[in-house]
Amino acid sequence: MSQMRKVDEGSRLVSCPSCEEPLESGDLYCGACGFDLSATPEPVAAVDHPTIAINGSAAPGGSPVPADSDDPTPAAAVQWPEAPDVDSTDTHHPGQLRGTDSSGGDLTGAVRFDNPPSPPQPDEYALQAPDPRTVVPAASTPPAGTKLCVACRTGTVDEDGYCEHCGHAQPRERDHMERELDAVAAVSDRGLRHHRNEDAFAVSSIALPDGSPAVVAIVCDGVSSATRPDEASAAASQAANESLLGSLPRGTHPQQAMHDAIIAAFDAVNSLAQEPGQARGHDQHRHQNAPACTIVGSVIAGGLLVVGWVGDSRVYWVPEDRTAPPARLTEDDSWAAQMVAAGLMNEAEAYADERAHAITGWLGADAYELEPHTASFKPDRAGVVVVCTDGLWNYAEGAAEMAAVVPADAAERPLHCAQVLVGHALDGGGHDNVTVAVLPFSHQPQGAGSA
Repeated sequence: MSQMRKVDEGSRLVSCPSCEEPLESGDLYCGACGFDLSATPEPVAAVDHPTIAINGSAAPGGSPVPADSDDPTPAAAVQWPEAPDVDSTDTHHPGQLRGTDSSGGDLTGAVRFDNPPSPPQPDEYALQAPDPRTVVPAASTPPAGTKLCVACRTGTVDEDGYCEHCGHAQPRERDHMERELDAVAAVSDRGLRHHRNEDAFAVSSIALPDGSPAVVAIVCDGVSSATRPDEASAAASQAANESLLGSLPRGTHPQQAMHDAIIAAFDAVNSLAQEPGQARGHDQHRHQNAPACTIVGSVIAGGLLVVGWVGDSRVYWVPEDRTAPPARLTEDDSWAAQMVAAGLMNEAEAYADERAHAITGWLGADAYELEPHTASFKPDRAGVVVVCTDGLWNYAEGAAEMAAVVPADAAERPLHCAQVLVGHALDGGGHDNVTVAVLPFSHQPQGAGSA
């Protein structure tokens, strides 16, 4: 607005020199802006002083006066464009009005003060170039059978079980194993405390000469104090299973076939003492102890239930009718069992001793005289056979305790039963490797017997 004072005919201030607010007679300060009216010099009669433009030219109707001369010289007056006709009742955003320059032309590309335009964005952003030192070249399709790392999925795994690219240790196949056939299932787990699984198992089914089926389960537990116990259990279980699959179809009595299978397993473990080990680290000292393991197995054939064992792995019988008593079908080759057999301790006292699990029989080159144990039974009712290592029965030692853990539908779902039993051991602490095989036994009308 114009900053020129406004006066009335009596040379009295009628409006504020600062904001042009109307004044009353006797006002010392402006009621609108607070301007000090007492400091204003007495006004003089109104004289028309034309507004001086910033370029030294007079406003329209006045005489042009140069800014640097006392003698005015004629100059062309600036013709400002008229303001566009805008409805003052509407509120307009600055960006909604068309701008004009001093000549009255439209301003093109005018800047909006409310939101300056952003530079155009590319459809895609270029990624920073990767460090060539860490780039893995695209590998061709690896040969069939090549084991790839489970972590980086690009590197191959060396014989020590580590990725050759990222160094990640690979999970070992034997840490957890499951196998299910129509009439038998088995589960083996490393447990929660051991650094590897030293148990092994084998399950199979084959036809007898009369066409009836025979079901086999072999479970082996490596002796941790010996070297290469994992190799010993694997060799023993495989040899015993192959022996049974060879002798049963020829008509060999199941109990004799089990005895021969234990001998075959013993020979397989003995042969490891003469072979270079595949394990690493502390197992390289093979001269300390020969590889060793325990063995327990069961065969169901022709209405017979045959068991065989050396060591402290066990077989339990759990009838389908839980009102009938369960039973343990094996006797441990252990210090505790010897104390009980000799009448020196009762079972509770013997198994509470720290020497309880010291075994007195095993498969291995440094074993005492081998005495395979075999027995055959003719159950008078349906049930399931549980073949297991001490990694399970340490948490369900008595026959009644084991029966309480076996699910009611174990005969229909043997794999589920084995999984439940392994889970029971892990829930109890999982201090040892855990291996369980479950064989359903169908009802036979004949009475029970033993040989």
